[in-house]
Amino acid sequence: MYKTLKIMNYDVFVDDISVIKVGIEKKQVINTINPHSYVTAKEDNAFMEALQASDTLLPDGSGIVMAAKQINGESIQKIAGSNLHVYLLSELNKIGGSVFYMGASQNTLDSISARIAKEYSNVKVGSYSPPFKPEFLEEDNNTIISRVNAFNPDILFIGMTAPKQEKWLHVHQEELNFKIASSIGAVFDFYAGTVVRPSPFWINIHLEWLPRLLKEPKRLWKRNFVSTPLFLIDMMLYKMGVKK
Repeated sequence: MYKTLKIMNYDVFVDDISVIKVGIEKKQVINTINPHSYVTAKEDNAFMEALQASDTLLPDGSGIVMAAKQINGESIQKIAGSNLHVYLLSELNKIGGSVFYMGASQNTLDSISARIAKEYSNVKVGSYSPPFKPEFLEEDNNTIISRVNAFNPDILFIGMTAPKQEKWLHVHQEELNFKIASSIGAVFDFYAGTVVRPSPFWINIHLEWLPRLLKEPKRLWKRNFVSTPLFLIDMMLYKMGVKK
């Protein structure tokens, strides 16, 4: 449906974001991939399966952009979850569509709803803050699914951090009502203002990770000092043809 490029065994979206349409009949699952999720998926088969089964897999990381250039000789554009979020809200605003946010705290969800009311006044918003636990019980899943389906959104955004969010959506997508569903994690907090995303300066020079690391070293050290080197090693192995 969209233009993709095989990068390190993943079919990555390399088209313009404007080709993603809300109104088509077929369900679409949109996920993102970055060096950390690539490395995590190597040790988590369910996560790898969820990423590879995505209808659209966005290149959300400068490492993926670099890999496309080094391995495939292609220049592609990074598309972060934040870019997708704003784009889809703008599209929904044009048609008076609906969006449902599943994940995060009630305070974060309330802040999201308030901001959308100001910026995208034609968009109908629903949300649900699930229990904070490593794994949901069957009754938790049933409650989440019933809340989503009662609202029947055009867009379903899930924010529970990777890999939990992608795996949950992959398992339950056939039970859920949506046109597009996407796992966007930290975007919930960025948009709500509970966490400030680095400025465009850092994003444009491909160093968005640096100020985030300085703010949250305990949470992000492994992503930057373990996952990134492992990703770069694999990238070079693919470039040399050792991995295919």
